[in-house]
Amino acid sequence: MPRSPTQSIPPSARDEAPEEHARAEEPAEERAGSQERLAKMERLREAGVQPFRAPPGHERTTIAALLGAHDAGELAQGEHPEWRYELGGRLVSRRAHGKNAFLDLRDGSGAIQLFVRSDTVGRERYEGILGLDIGDIVAVEGSLYVTQRGQLALSVSDYTLLTKSLRPPPARYHGVEDAGTRHRYRELDLMANERARELLAVRARTIEALREWMAERGFTEVETPVLQTLAGGASARPFVTHHHALDNDLSLRISVELYLNRALIGGVENVYDLGKCFRNEGISYRHSPEFTMLEWLQSYADHNDVARFTEEMIAWVAQRVLGTTEVSRGGATLDLGSWRRTTMREAILERTGADIMESDRARLIAVLGEHGERVHPDASWAQAVHRIYSKLVEQQIVHPTLVFDFPVELFPITKRHARHPQLAEHFDAVIGGVELVSGDSELTDPVEQRERFIAQRAQRGPDEEEAPHPHDEEYVRALEYGLAPSASGGMGVDRLLMILTGAETLREVVPFPTMRELK
Repeated sequence: MPRSPTQSIPPSARDEAPEEHARAEEPAEERAGSQERLAKMERLREAGVQPFRAPPGHERTTIAALLGAHDAGELAQGEHPEWRYELGGRLVSRRAHGKNAFLDLRDGSGAIQLFVRSDTVGRERYEGILGLDIGDIVAVEGSLYVTQRGQLALSVSDYTLLTKSLRPPPARYHGVEDAGTRHRYRELDLMANERARELLAVRARTIEALREWMAERGFTEVETPVLQTLAGGASARPFVTHHHALDNDLSLRISVELYLNRALIGGVENVYDLGKCFRNEGISYRHSPEFTMLEWLQSYADHNDVARFTEEMIAWVAQRVLGTTEVSRGGATLDLGSWRRTTMREAILERTGADIMESDRARLIAVLGEHGERVHPDASWAQAVHRIYSKLVEQQIVHPTLVFDFPVELFPITKRHARHPQLAEHFDAVIGGVELVSGDSELTDPVEQRERFIAQRAQRGPDEEEAPHPHDEEYVRALEYGLAPSASGGMGVDRLLMILTGAETLREVVPFPTMRELK
């Protein structure tokens, strides 16, 4: 993938995530509730009831399937014994009125009310179901029932405890509000917040739609290695591990572009990889050490072709997943089917009044100072340009925008601009102040590629944690066989989900985000 500059900025140059909450002491009420549940579990075992058992042998109906099979408005109030079902799920509420009890059951597809009568299940079984705790997982059998309010329910004739819940569920299913708790203990978030379950469903549909988009356009999915001898394709610090059998260090991949290029060299045209990448850098609302990336290589194409592909893909996926190309972010309505185009030069000029093509390094450092930003005194012209863009411009871009022509120094595997050799044939797609996609025309000249790698070895970012692109001689060797004109694109799937769902941070859309260890 094209190097993602904003992903590789070290922590000192980013908006840092707030310090995690210290481990909170378990509330006395919750601690007492857990102890009572443990005692109840032991009483069940003494009575011959297994609190953790296998599911019934016959087929379970999902709640959504039951609700979708009937129209309550066409049915009379009361029980309909001609339709019998077995459901399974978690108890989320319970109310008793004399010899009648009303419980709410939830499975992965929805929720339904259970109606239990003492004269139907018997006094002992009725008392047993009243003794169940909120959070217990049960199997229930019964007949379709229509309540006085005209809602579908299930009149229970029998039940089986499948799993005893030993901890009280969060906030009696009214929600988990603390962000640290929701992100660290995602099971509680999913259990209590419908929004969390919706985000998970949107994520699954988005990934499915991306694969469908690529397949319909003739792209072949290529699984590239996660463990790499050299973590290339971007400028970022990798995670390093040691392989004991081989007795050498390996890195978790930071990008897959070079391997996709090698597939193209081998004759497989139009390829992509959709999977996890890892960068051992800072954390913020738009940066995560582990993230999902879609990277693709288009044969006989340049960065302009990838830009058009990007516009069409994002609009298509939004329409497929949301049913519209319009999303809301920061109080603004954004149309993902309508894109503006500009250059980095124009965007910086509009924001700061400085023309980067007419400004030397000293002038650019002064511009940063005028806006309260600093850069390392040894920063190059290209690094100063990018600092201005990333700190003063990018986050101000709200509506979908393609920004072209970045300094070539930042992109050692990208073709130089045809008219401006100090620039690269590179673009970023920015929405809501977040870089979503970056794309390049691939550098296909192996001699220049080797020279660019050698030049990179002599450079290091002014910030110690910024790792330059490694010199991958095996990749240069592969290039010497000949790479047809091609272009690449790389999209952060988690960032796309932020845009589609209106989430404020990556942690909202990542099922189980990386968190600081609690002390």
